[in-house]
Amino acid sequence: MPAYRFAAVGVLNTAIDVAVFTVLHGQLGITLANLVSTSTGMAFSFTVNGIFVFDGARLGWRQAVRFVATTGTTMWLLQPVLIHLLLFAGPAPVAKLLATGLTVVVNFFAYRLLVWPRAHVESPS
Repeated sequence: MPAYRFAAVGVLNTAIDVAVFTVLHGQLGITLANLVSTSTGMAFSFTVNGIFVFDGARLGWRQAVRFVATTGTTMWLLQPVLIHLLLFAGPAPVAKLLATGLTVVVNFFAYRLLVWPRAHVESPS
């Protein structure tokens, strides 16, 4: 089931993202550290999700552009806003983890609908 594979890839991707963010946020601030950490995770995520979750035969430029646009929107725009809103829950790495959980759901549906949509099979008339 793609949702389980997506979750497994997401755990690895989140570990990469949060580790880079945790190391950099003190020096770069939340927004720039988030840009660097999510960009690092994006390279990993595109390849692994494309191959193991959504259909390994489709890792072309079309999917790459859609993936960057989709992930960029959720990770570079939505996630920093969520981190700032969630700082009441604890230090920045905790807020980052909470924000990541919310954006994971958005990304799964965006990837399924926009980046790697299911092939439509026409039924015989």
